[in-house]
Order: sequence, then C-alpha cells, then structure tokens
Amino acid sequence: MKKIIITVILIGTLALGACAPQPAAVSNSGSQAEAGNAPIRILTANSILADITQNVAGERAIVESLVPIGLDPHAFEPNPQDVAKIADSQVLIVNGAGFEEWLEKTIENAGGSAKIIQASEGLEMREPGEGEPEHEEEEGHEDEDEHTEGDPHFWLDPVSVIGYVENIRDGLSEIDPAGSETYARNAVNYIEQLRELDTWISGQVAQIPVERRILVTDHDTMGYFADRYGFTVIGAIIPSFSTGASPSAQELAGLVDQINGTGAPAIFLDVAANPRLAEQIAGETGVTVVFDLHTHSVTTAGGEAPTYIAMMRHNTLRIVEALK
Repeated sequence: MKKIIITVILIGTLALGACAPQPAAVSNSGSQAEAGNAPIRILTANSILADITQNVAGERAIVESLVPIGLDPHAFEPNPQDVAKIADSQVLIVNGAGFEEWLEKTIENAGGSAKIIQASEGLEMREPGEGEPEHEEEEGHEDEDEHTEGDPHFWLDPVSVIGYVENIRDGLSEIDPAGSETYARNAVNYIEQLRELDTWISGQVAQIPVERRILVTDHDTMGYFADRYGFTVIGAIIPSFSTGASPSAQELAGLVDQINGTGAPAIFLDVAANPRLAEQIAGETGVTVVFDLHTHSVTTAGGEAPTYIAMMRHNTLRIVEALK
C-alpha cells in the first residue's frame, strides 16, 4: 500500500457486508454533514485514529474504531463482525508502516468495497537512537510478530500526527470532494492544537534534569517521543516494536544491567501491559513502575485520556512526575 488512498477490491461474499450493522459514532454530533446528505461511514483501525479522524471529518462523517477502546492492538484478531464492519464502511483508515499485521488477511476475507487511507504515509521511519539496543535475534528470544519494517509508533510524537492529519484530510477530500473545504478548515484547526500540544510537552519536559531523561518501557513504543523531546530509551522489557514477542532471560538480565548502569528511575507501562516482568525487574533494581500510560488507545469519555491530545498530556505528566 504505497499510495495514500487505495481502492481495495475485497474478495469474499457481499452477503457478509449486506448483513453488517450500521457503525456507531465514536465522537460525532449525529447531525448530517450537509442538508440532505448522510454522513460518510469511516472505520479506523484503532481509537486514536478515530479521534484524530473525527477532528478532521467533523460532522461529515460517522467514525468508528475497529479495535475496541482499551485493547492492545498488537493482540487484536478480527472476528466475523469486524470483517462485516469493514465491508459496510466507505473508508478504512489505518496507521500503516506494518502496524496492522491483521490487515491484509482480513480484507481478503471481507465482502464489499472500501477505500484505505494510510495515516503514516510519507513519514520517515526512525532508526534506533544512540544508546538504544539493536533488535537482534538472540537465542531464546521468542519473536512471533516483530515489525520488520521498523518502528510504526509515529503517533507518540504530535508533530508526526500533523502528517496523519494531512493524509486524512487529503484522502477524505478525494473520497468526498464536496467536503474538501470542511476537511481543510478542520485540519488547520486541529494542527494548531497539535502544535500547542508540542509546545506544552516541551515545557513540561524541561522540568526533568537532562541526566534523568531516561525511558524504559514495556515494549519499544516511545522512540519518536524520545527523539522529539530529548530522552534516551535505554531498553524495553520486550525488545520489539510489537507485544507479540517474549524476552529471553539474557535480554531481561541485560535490561537490569542497563537500568543499574544508567540510573534509570522508572519503567513505564501501557495500561494494557502485563506488569509481572516489570515488577520483577523493579524488585532487582529498585526503580518505580508507572503502570498507567495510554500509548495504544484512548479511554472512554469519562476516563483520563478520552482524546489523543488528552492522552498525550496524561502520559507527559506521568513521565515528568516519575523522572523530575
């Protein structure tokens, strides 16, 4: 999928799409885009993309997330109802960069026709920064789903999300030319919010002494965030861009040595991560474990991170609190 928009000729039975229910909106006023015109139906791969997309689409679309809120998207396996949702949607928006490992097989089993927008299209894949371990295959390392294309977690840098917004804006404008002015106007407004978020994060991070700007995570998620705001990622419990892998004893021992050698103050976990290994490492090193980052999903409306921007603010405050 090299173009921003790809018409997907989905093979399978059209009956599956015909029986699919109408997707419910993640964040939509429920009004029509224009008098007499029904909103377009957009399905996004996850809840973060749903929030970003809704900010661009506004009332011209009903947006739904395929992966439920709170679920680790690395562990997501589409069921027949999910295939039906794809068949029923007019647009499917994915992260791309190899993140949706289920995508190709799923669309081959769906019925109907949809268009795909790759949110990360055109963004430069990061290389491991100085001091970060290479992702080398070691004896005993069980790596079932490693992303061979590189790090797909662009969204943890809000400046990269500007690229998402531009790709979504352009893709929706091609699909729905009548809404192009609306998409352009909404994109400008949201990009301004993202730039304000970037400035706010920089100000918060400035409170952390440079020597304490060290990150250890549950898996390799925070590289773009680290690059943008001057952190060093010294390691991850699962040394992979996916959670579908298991660390070897040698890798865990190496991470303990890295923590002890650098004085890293904390390990940061996504709320969906299993804390067992982090607690074990904390017992050996004395570091704090922060259990409540939201890196792969927003929360429900009443939660602490109901939007992408709220999610990034929450994560930043938790990181700053643990490291300053």
